[in-house]
Amino acid sequence: MAISPHAWNWQRVADLLAFVVSANSLYNSDSGNPIDEFGSQCLSVLRAVGLPSTAVFIRDLPSDTKSKQELKKAAVSFLSPELPEDCRFYAAETKDDLHMFMRLFKEQHLSSPHWRNQRPYVMSEEACIKPGDSMGLCTLLVSGYLRAHNLSVNQLVHVSGAGDFQLGQIDILKDPCPVSERKNSDVMDSDDNQIQFQIIDTFVPDPLNQEPLLVENIPDPLAGEQTWPTEAEMEEAYESNKQRKVVKRKLPRGTSEYQAAWIVDDTDDEGDDSQNDNPDGAGMVIDEKDHSEHDSDSSDIDAVSHFTEKFDQETIGGSEMGDDENLTKEQIEEDIKRIKESNADDEEFPDEVETPLDVPARKRFAKYRGLKSFRTSSWDPKESLPPEYARIFAFDKFTRTQKHVLAKRAELDEESSKDCARIGSYVMLHVKNVPTDVASKLCHPSRRLPVVVSGLLEHESKISVLHFSIKKHDSYEAPIRSKEPLIFNVGFRQFTARPLFSSDNINCNKHKMERFLHHGRFSIASVYAPISFPPVPLIVLKNIDGQQPVIAAVGTLKSVDPDQIILKKIVLTGYPQRVSKLKAMVRYMFHHPEDVRWFKPVELWTKHGKRGRIKETVGTHGSMKCIFNSSVQQHDTVCMSLFKRAF
Repeated sequence: MAISPHAWNWQRVADLLAFVVSANSLYNSDSGNPIDEFGSQCLSVLRAVGLPSTAVFIRDLPSDTKSKQELKKAAVSFLSPELPEDCRFYAAETKDDLHMFMRLFKEQHLSSPHWRNQRPYVMSEEACIKPGDSMGLCTLLVSGYLRAHNLSVNQLVHVSGAGDFQLGQIDILKDPCPVSERKNSDVMDSDDNQIQFQIIDTFVPDPLNQEPLLVENIPDPLAGEQTWPTEAEMEEAYESNKQRKVVKRKLPRGTSEYQAAWIVDDTDDEGDDSQNDNPDGAGMVIDEKDHSEHDSDSSDIDAVSHFTEKFDQETIGGSEMGDDENLTKEQIEEDIKRIKESNADDEEFPDEVETPLDVPARKRFAKYRGLKSFRTSSWDPKESLPPEYARIFAFDKFTRTQKHVLAKRAELDEESSKDCARIGSYVMLHVKNVPTDVASKLCHPSRRLPVVVSGLLEHESKISVLHFSIKKHDSYEAPIRSKEPLIFNVGFRQFTARPLFSSDNINCNKHKMERFLHHGRFSIASVYAPISFPPVPLIVLKNIDGQQPVIAAVGTLKSVDPDQIILKKIVLTGYPQRVSKLKAMVRYMFHHPEDVRWFKPVELWTKHGKRGRIKETVGTHGSMKCIFNSSVQQHDTVCMSLFKRAF
């Protein structure tokens, strides 16, 4: 089954998609399926974009009536599951067969994808360039039929392959191919060019109502500056400090004032336990909010606290640490490598990282923090945002904004405005300030694809963070890394982006970052891109050196939300050196005693399902005492999960 590689580009504006299949492929193919591998690949992409009305032409049918009907039924049975239910099949052997198709086609009700019906668009019957006033810029003139919705001259438009632009004016032209011809033949006998360029009406934009071509927000560098408080605010602060009771807190040894400000005061009921559990203190912050749904985890840790005093009384002699104390840096690296290689076949924990020997872990992982619960622990979406976030746009409620934008578009269709071209009219769009080199490529005679101009809904020229539900295509086998440059085809748009992949968590406001796009399941791809309102299909292409771009993934737009939290997870691992029931001495998770004290508040877990905590540091090479909620095996692996936000 032959399908053009540019089929999805034509499909963006096609009213009818016709497939041609040879009856000989039914019995010449090894599998008996008339669709070859390339055809199956194209069909999957076309279905992802959304198929319009479809028809199948069957060629090479035998002259025998009985054999002809049998082969036609066989083709229908093979192709029906791959195509829409309203797809029709036609014999295409003679001119009479094609004439019959044309008669039936005129009476057929055509359907198109829902995403395309949300926006007005024009497919060029003719495109040319008009020189502009500025150097390097011109006005692109596109003539064609306006489809789907009315188009206001004050709207922004998107030219496929060029970008977003404003309209200089809209000319309503005389229809060169009217549906119902007038009885007077004088009009039809006149010159075709005069009919085509006969201007009936002209719409000029209103400078006060024209939507500005705003792409990025202009940040205010002083917006985050702190202003001097007023006298009333200072008086209020003085009174509140005066009424506040001075409470002495027992802080861990070596805690600075900055670290002490981050330590959350416990309730009266939990105060005694916290003092007993953290005699040495720690500097790492762990978020512990909403534990009501994790009573089992909390009870496990509370059960461990009963053994704390007994564990404190036991000490590990210096002779037990003699082996680690005398090891060199090369011996430690070799020992760690040996243990890692013994667990290399375990792919269940892809987030494991090694703690560097030459850099303290508290500096190497300074941006990471621990979470009591990935699902319920809080994470402020406005915390430590990158500078790029000052230039993008966000919505208070995206769904409400979408309803408002679609309602305004519906009002535009119902009203007969003076600045609005009606659906079905033959128009000439004056797209202004188009780069001359880009417009020359669009209007080049060798270009076979039509120029497509689509109207943009409100806010659709502005940049934000878009999240796509994406799945790797079955035909693409090479790995796709996060932040790898890919070509995104989103509706009428096409742009290059570096997506950040994450898991799709339905019942959680946090999403775990994925380093690769995996086969067989959907993930979330987050990119900086112009705003679009779903549903919009997505086709992802990958550039290969010296070859045409290949299809890498398909998907659809899910949401627009800069506040969506994507967390990069790492797992630090250590190995029990000595085990005594609930107690263990763990080594090689850290290499400095200060790192052990810094990460002490973070919960530990093992690959065999145990949970525990750090009790204290032992020796000078980062070994530590740990206590768990049940017995730990000697061959178990102790892990610590750390998270930081990825953008």
